[in-house]
Amino acid sequence: MTFRHPAERDFKGTIGRTVQESSPDWPAAPSRAGKPNVVLIVLDDTGFAHLGCYGSTIATPNIDRLAGDGLRFTGFHTTALCSSSRACLLTGRNHHAVGMRAISNMDTGYPNMRGAVTRSAATLAEVLRDNGVATFAAGKWHLAPMAECTAAGPFHNWPLQRGFDRYYGFLQGETDQFHPELTHDNHFVEQPKSPEEGYHVSEDIVDRSIGFIRDSVSIVPERPFFLYLAFGAMHAPHQAPRVYLDKYRGRFDAGWDVAREEWFARQKEMGIVPPGTGLAPRNPGVKPWAELGDNERKFAARLQEAFAAMLEHTDAQIGRLVSFLEELGLMENTLLMLVSDNGASQEGGPTGVLDEMRYFNLMAEDVEKAVERLDDIGGPQSHSNIPWGWAQAGNTPLKWYKQNTHGGGVRDPFIVHWPKGIGRPGEIRRQFCHAIDVTPTVLEVMGIEPPSVVAGVPQMPIHGASILTAFTDPQAKPGRPVQYFEMGGDRGLWLDGWKAVTHHARGTPFEQDRWELYHLDEDFSEYHDLAEREPARLKAMVERWWQEAEAHGVLPLDDRGAFDLFRASRRPGMPTSRSRFVYYPPVSHIVSDACPPVFRGWQMTAEIDHPAGTADGALVARGSINSGFAFHIDRGRLHFDYNCFHDHTLVAAPEALTPGKHEVGAVVERMADGSGTVALVIDGKTVATATIPKLLFLISSIGMDIGRSLSPVSEAYRAPFAYPGRIAKVVFGLPHAEPDAASANADRAHVRAAMSRQ
Repeated sequence: MTFRHPAERDFKGTIGRTVQESSPDWPAAPSRAGKPNVVLIVLDDTGFAHLGCYGSTIATPNIDRLAGDGLRFTGFHTTALCSSSRACLLTGRNHHAVGMRAISNMDTGYPNMRGAVTRSAATLAEVLRDNGVATFAAGKWHLAPMAECTAAGPFHNWPLQRGFDRYYGFLQGETDQFHPELTHDNHFVEQPKSPEEGYHVSEDIVDRSIGFIRDSVSIVPERPFFLYLAFGAMHAPHQAPRVYLDKYRGRFDAGWDVAREEWFARQKEMGIVPPGTGLAPRNPGVKPWAELGDNERKFAARLQEAFAAMLEHTDAQIGRLVSFLEELGLMENTLLMLVSDNGASQEGGPTGVLDEMRYFNLMAEDVEKAVERLDDIGGPQSHSNIPWGWAQAGNTPLKWYKQNTHGGGVRDPFIVHWPKGIGRPGEIRRQFCHAIDVTPTVLEVMGIEPPSVVAGVPQMPIHGASILTAFTDPQAKPGRPVQYFEMGGDRGLWLDGWKAVTHHARGTPFEQDRWELYHLDEDFSEYHDLAEREPARLKAMVERWWQEAEAHGVLPLDDRGAFDLFRASRRPGMPTSRSRFVYYPPVSHIVSDACPPVFRGWQMTAEIDHPAGTADGALVARGSINSGFAFHIDRGRLHFDYNCFHDHTLVAAPEALTPGKHEVGAVVERMADGSGTVALVIDGKTVATATIPKLLFLISSIGMDIGRSLSPVSEAYRAPFAYPGRIAKVVFGLPHAEPDAASANADRAHVRAAMSRQ
């Protein structure tokens, strides 16, 4: 008698009435024993020249050592933006095709921009996990719609649901390095220690990565692992421990022109760029260093010092991970790849910023005021980003920046270290390759064919091609002849060593774009525009771009700014689509994209049972020490503090709260000029008022806490500043009506200008 259990259709044993009359059978467990471990390290906003081994004078000894014992690629390309490049790296498909045209904070209603990777494009982690590999992720995710990144989920786009066994890091596109929003597996957690105790998120995610690996190799040593380690560095905020900041004091006083020439000379000496390469002219809006005022130079130099300090600190964490792998004898058979997701950022504007959110709020930095806070730069009380001049230096010898499809946006460092699998260490590889080529390379290394079905979902074809042959052959041909680019209306096409590219002016007709043409194999920095010399080739390449765009879901082209994109993403059913929000504490941390959108004003009330005695603490806190608001009790009195980049509007009740039940609240109204008024209300009575000079459109990338303040908004208290009384509920109310047409158009123009690339 044989019974075929429906859950065991491949069972090859026999089933009788008793075990003595039966024979067992076990399905073969997937095993990759003997295959290499894989470590993929992703840096953020790191330009082509920023690493020491790619030309800069910033100290990156551990990365340089990996390059010296491995390979440096100089033809590696990305999408010019973070979420989209990561989608390419982890799926092997083009970003539009998988639904990640731009960043995961947006869903425009079109298949190319859903804010999540489609299930028909399984991640590398999903495929490796199904084939017997342990999978770990640490650091930045930014591949799930941020409105879904709440304690209520849905969780299907979080790391554990996209193939990773373990995860520790932050889900947003950036985070404060000293007060991050941390997620462990599927839940939010508090940071393990304070900045005063030496906390920094880069150190924390490497500690967790080491712990994941240690557990795995201790218990199942025959199983290889895949670690995806994505640092917050070098995205703003540029923050580092004081010892690193002090090391770079005065190192960049000569300015970006001198640094750029020096880094370019080092690139030529190293062979990073071919002989005859031209140094691209200054980008529009970048002034010669000598033409800056004294305070402009002081401010710009200090911002660059913070960038360099953070990069060296990150390098030290990579060194700790490598030392751990060496200690366990794992480095010899570990394929370690290090990449950047795009070029250096333009989001610091022409002067640089103390707080990057100024850029998104169309607030020019007041340099004369900023220099009074030079010593804050790089520490917890800054959220700084470098100016255009230093960003272009980081992209030496290329033009333009992150978000652009010229070389400065899409050409990035790529280091491969694998003692068992590369040719002569220290060599340079010049082949064109792209982020979509990483996954097929890893699959070939692991001996895995791309699956046609994953979790019951038919899979789209892999768009990339393995570059494994280039690991041992300097003359290996690129795995494919063509690659398109598109980001925010900027477009480009690489075809058989040539590149057509256009820099699109947002809001102008696409047919008015001027296309440039470069023989990239002979013109590394896109210096000699051959469009007029070879019009037929250019025309054919532009036509090919449209073909590739049709094939990979690029259309419709979309050059809208942040205001329109966020409005397009605010559809019914999203956490931010309501006008009333009710919270029942205690609740987990609420990420910024799921917070009430309060830029048009709001009212909030908290029903509390206030205890006797000392009962201070935060009722509601949104943002950080650099921008946000706090509704809290201090020395017994109710306070509201609106922090606009360290300009505080503080309003306090005149008397302390009595013990017992109260309804306390704040009403914030937005004025036509962008300012606001705030009224404190206790048990239905207004007890204090104030005027807020400016209400921000985007308050902070840090979200909101209720009943505590994990990231302090004010120096008047220390985190976590938990309220000791009971909070029954907190209610936010927003204006029901959309702003009138004139106000909406003004806001739209405001943010479009803020997001423009000038």
